[in-house]
Amino acid sequence: MRKIELEIVALSHSITQTHSYAVVLGEVNGLRRLPIVIGGFEAQAIAVALEKMQPSRPLTHDLMKNFMNAFNIELHEVVISNLQEGIFYSKLICSSNDETIEIDSRTSDALALAVRFGCPIYTFENILNSAGILLDDPAGKKSTNKPVTPTISEHERGAEDDLKAMNVDELTQLLQEVLEQEDYIRAIAIRDEINSRKSK
Repeated sequence: MRKIELEIVALSHSITQTHSYAVVLGEVNGLRRLPIVIGGFEAQAIAVALEKMQPSRPLTHDLMKNFMNAFNIELHEVVISNLQEGIFYSKLICSSNDETIEIDSRTSDALALAVRFGCPIYTFENILNSAGILLDDPAGKKSTNKPVTPTISEHERGAEDDLKAMNVDELTQLLQEVLEQEDYIRAIAIRDEINSRKSK
């Protein structure tokens, strides 16, 4: 399968779900986005590396990088390799002494290490097709690499618990509105509802 390169384009927190964050990966030279829900600690670990902040003591991912460097282990790439029941699975592709090793990893940890090592992030077409979101507007591509505070309209608040009552056209329109506001957590719920309708 052909690998598709991704880049981190945003970290977003959800107004509708407390303590939930999404890291948004964008297709390099493409319009598709892959939002992945992560916890607050993982979001912080990614944000610290993106902002090139130096904590007074190493965070867990900094420790892991120091450990790998001490034993001459290179991280070449991160591959988001599978998606099962809404959970993403990833692999770290490493080498040591001319031997290539694949190590299973949580996707949030893999992304935190990818930022620290400056290595590429990849996924496969089938994962982007099932979990990705297509931006209609090419000008909509944003690469802020900073946490974003999304807003939520009254229409979204009313529809929050009522996605099942909406038809596919209404869901598609709502998805575009939510994407414009960069509430990727909400977009995931809408996307999943649209996909469940299509699979029936």
